[in-house]
Amino acid sequence: MLVGLKGKSLDKENLPPSNLVFLIDVSGSMSSYNKLPLVKSALKMLVNELRPQDKVAIVVYAGAAGMVLDATPGTNKKKITDALENLRAGGSTAGGEGLQLAYKIAEENKVENGNNRIILATDGDFNVGPSSDAEMERMVEKNREKGTYLTVLGFGMGNYKDNKLETIADKGNGNYAYIDNIQEARKVFIGEFGATLFTVANDVKIQVEFNPDKVKGYRLVGYENRLLNEEDFKNDKKDAGEMGTGHTVTALYEIIPAGSDEEVPETEPLKYQERNNKNKKKYTNEAATVNIRYKVPGEQKSRLFSHAVKSDEKDPADISTNYKLAAAVAQFGMLLRDSEYKGSSSFDNTIELAKQAKETDEEGYVAELINLIKTAKALKQ
Repeated sequence: MLVGLKGKSLDKENLPPSNLVFLIDVSGSMSSYNKLPLVKSALKMLVNELRPQDKVAIVVYAGAAGMVLDATPGTNKKKITDALENLRAGGSTAGGEGLQLAYKIAEENKVENGNNRIILATDGDFNVGPSSDAEMERMVEKNREKGTYLTVLGFGMGNYKDNKLETIADKGNGNYAYIDNIQEARKVFIGEFGATLFTVANDVKIQVEFNPDKVKGYRLVGYENRLLNEEDFKNDKKDAGEMGTGHTVTALYEIIPAGSDEEVPETEPLKYQERNNKNKKKYTNEAATVNIRYKVPGEQKSRLFSHAVKSDEKDPADISTNYKLAAAVAQFGMLLRDSEYKGSSSFDNTIELAKQAKETDEEGYVAELINLIKTAKALKQ
């Protein structure tokens, strides 16, 4: 079963004004072609998307942190791009100090009811500075509560600290992306402009309850680092993920149908298993219920949205290309990790599945995926 969420789409003209601070790592480790030079090219794309009501400041950090551009309106694109072009890499990395200064600049230029956001571009090597990881996370959380969010962009390879970057983006109510070429930069800053920069829902949580009359067992594919305890779903103090305008999230569940001989662990009774449930008959055509909680930005209390999933079965020939693509990506992930759940999956059948989604591949992403799978297959052999 595929569960898809999409954040409300807003026209660019209707998005709130942005107060952005580019926080750029210019330490010595950023000198290679796929780091600082790519950061400059990527951020120039974003600058070209700015409107007159938007403004940008630039903070850099290496051995020390400093501001290289005051808050500048989006109409003065040349001034912003010139400041980016003049950046050079060298020195050690004082990431914590850079974040402190960036938050200070963001607060000084804060736009009420606007999009106040730091965009951190780094290879993730925070190896010098006053802040431990825990202190840095607390600083990010504190400023999140004040309304300044953090988007994190990762660049390069070698000393790349993927888990650290994703963690501080999560703590900062922002998103995280890895950019390894100019095509990916275009995807993040032009194709997904709103999803990258403008939040429409905070602390988004998904909870799926399956009807045991239809489903004997299930497994969420992936998201191992995103799982919540059952009691956390209703706890509005528990932090969760954010969604931007037009942002999509996909989850896949592997299902064992009722009546299967496969053994599965016992589960606690829930909605469909209530004893003496007088309303049990009304659930007979439901396979599951998808519950979603989210907060409107600025609100502290979450809202609940529920959707019952009917138990209609589909012929494999009628499955959408969107579903086939999601299944191919998930299957590829299991093969890369050599998952114990990969079953009879293979690189060849993953390629065939992805090929069936090529008809809607306007941007070439599916073709790129297929090439990645072929490369992985060759490396494995």
